[in-house]
Amino acid sequence: MKILGIDSSGIVASIAVVEDDVLLTEYTVNYKKTHSQTLLPMLDEVVKMTELDLNTIDAIAVAAGPGSFTGLRIGSATAKGLGLALKKPLVAVPTVDALAYNLYDVNGVICPIMDARRGQVYTGIYRFKDHSLYTVKEQCAVSIEELLKELEEIQEPVTFLGDGVPVFRAKIQDTLKCPYSFAPAHVNKQRAAAVAALGEVYLQEGKIETAMEHMPEYLRVSQAERERAERERQKQEKEKSV
Repeated sequence: MKILGIDSSGIVASIAVVEDDVLLTEYTVNYKKTHSQTLLPMLDEVVKMTELDLNTIDAIAVAAGPGSFTGLRIGSATAKGLGLALKKPLVAVPTVDALAYNLYDVNGVICPIMDARRGQVYTGIYRFKDHSLYTVKEQCAVSIEELLKELEEIQEPVTFLGDGVPVFRAKIQDTLKCPYSFAPAHVNKQRAAAVAALGEVYLQEGKIETAMEHMPEYLRVSQAERERAERERQKQEKEKSV
């Protein structure tokens, strides 16, 4: 079984191919470039370097959100386009689940945190049991204070990872009393290898969709939508006062 993994849900752009539990290739860039500039050239390079015939893949696993609204749209459009062209199914892998899968079989609970701005994080709580990933708390958008309170109640060692760590490290250190640690650099951000590997698990469980069906999971509305809603609210209030 050969899975193409795509992750552009955050500042990292990543492409990987996993075949029967073997990571054939991974191309990951964490730099100041937009994913529209990097993702397709990265895929083209992967195809060339590994002499990959894209028609031989069984499915396309894509980080389905939450994350950057623009990044998710680019990843989604890329996966949908490939799925339609190649007539292959898509596997929507929740971004936070894939992040947690980086820390295979770690003790205690795993808590990915992605900076969602406005004092919030995209997060979830996970643990490994019998070498499988289990969800303690499904991915959601919450305040960092609410998350830390919940982790304190669990009273188990916590491993944090994700781009929210640099933003909230001081808050975690000042607040959390239970044992905790921060994942090292090679596994603390999004990786398409984790998306592909977890996508293979989900594919075997029948969790697939067509390219036409796939939609990113944003968890909350974008800033542009919030601003539009606020303008509409102000306009309606102005009209009522006239």
